[in-house]
Amino acid sequence: MEELAEAAGITARTLRFYRERGLIPPPRREGRIAWYGPHHLSRLRTIAALLERGHTLNGIADLAAAFESGRDVGEVLGLGEPTEEEPVRLTPEELADHFGDQVTPENLAAALDLGYLATDGQEIVHVSRRLLDVSAALVEEGVPLAAVLAAAGRVREHADALARLFTDLLHDHAGGEADLVRLRPLAKSVVEAEVSMALDRRLRALNS
Repeated sequence: MEELAEAAGITARTLRFYRERGLIPPPRREGRIAWYGPHHLSRLRTIAALLERGHTLNGIADLAAAFESGRDVGEVLGLGEPTEEEPVRLTPEELADHFGDQVTPENLAAALDLGYLATDGQEIVHVSRRLLDVSAALVEEGVPLAAVLAAAGRVREHADALARLFTDLLHDHAGGEADLVRLRPLAKSVVEAEVSMALDRRLRALNS
C-alpha cells in the first residue's frame, strides 16, 4: 500500500480513505497479502485529475460506482441522451488504438467532464462517432489530445450559446408552439455556413 501511495503522490492514510469510500477497487488478496496493480494507480491518477477539475469526492464516488456496476457515466453526470449523434462502443484497447499513449488519466477526466465518454458494462461509449473521428484525426496531425479536449470545451460554450440564441429567436418570434425539432436543420445550416465563411476569412488573413 505504501508503494502505491508513493507512486500516486498521496499518503497511505489518504489511500485507505479512498479505499473505504469505494473510490478504488479492492486489491487482489493472497492470504494476508494485498496486491495493488497498475489499474489502481491509474484510478488514483484519474481521481487526482478529477479533483483538480473541481469534482467533489462524492461525485467521484458516484463515477467510480458507475464504472464498477456498468451504469452509464453520462447518466450519473446528468448529460442525457444524444438526439442525432451516433454513439460508438469501444474497448479500452480500441480507445488506445485511436489515441495511443495520450489516453492518460488527465485526458480521460477531461473527456468525462465534457460528456464525451461513458461506460456500458465493460465497454466505453463515445457519444459521437463524428467527434471521435475528428479528435483522432487531429491527434494524428500532431495536435495533443489535451489541446483537442481543451478546444472542445471552448467550442461547447459557443455551441450552447448558439443553441440558446436560436431557440430564443423562435420562441420570441414564431411563438411558443414552434416545432424546434423540425426547425433545427435551419440552425445547423446557419452555423455550418457561418463557420465555413469564417474559416475562409481566417485563411485569407493568414495567407495575406
